[in-house]
Amino acid sequence: MGILVAIEGADGVGKNTASTLLCEQLNAAGTRATMIAFPRYAETVAGVTLGKFLAGELPVPVSTQAAAVLYALDRLEWRRAIAEAADAHDVVVFDRYIASNMAYQAAKEPEGEARAMMEWILALETRQFVLPRPDLSIYLDTPWEIAKALILQKRKRSYTDRRYDEHEADAALQLRVRTNYEAMVAAGLLGPWRIVHASSDGAMRPPETIAAEIREHLRSL
Repeated sequence: MGILVAIEGADGVGKNTASTLLCEQLNAAGTRATMIAFPRYAETVAGVTLGKFLAGELPVPVSTQAAAVLYALDRLEWRRAIAEAADAHDVVVFDRYIASNMAYQAAKEPEGEARAMMEWILALETRQFVLPRPDLSIYLDTPWEIAKALILQKRKRSYTDRRYDEHEADAALQLRVRTNYEAMVAAGLLGPWRIVHASSDGAMRPPETIAAEIREHLRSL
């Protein structure tokens, strides 16, 4: 059974790049690694729906709990693929996983209700949907001011032609997401966490350096 490591963080912090480079470095060192990114925008019923939601194309409003269920359902639909990947590899790297759902949906709730929403999602994904907890979660920490500019550099997304999707366009939401991640790290929700600073002195650190730091954290496992 391979180690499950989740690369987490708010929008624009370089999760996909870090996940990709981490896999490349691990494989180059002889460790069998693969990456799974969520949501699966074109491969699950929930993923297709989430793409329309983030593009602002759904004809009905989406409540916080409904959005949480969709994100969790996307992973449930991919649960067998997760198990197969873990059986065939030494390390499975998630580009977003359960904590992402917790951080974002809780950011839409009143401040005093955020923790309850995170706990509800945690129970939904790990108990009701029996999704495996990560062995290690990495929080990529970057100020919103830097991340916002990086979002514009993203390649074209499959689900929208807009410069920012519904989550990326909401600066207040992005700040609350960061607060929620910090709370999860402090409380150890979902298991062990490590913080990796993706920026330094107002600029992004080299992606290869970030991936190498994550590899060092993996050695503890």
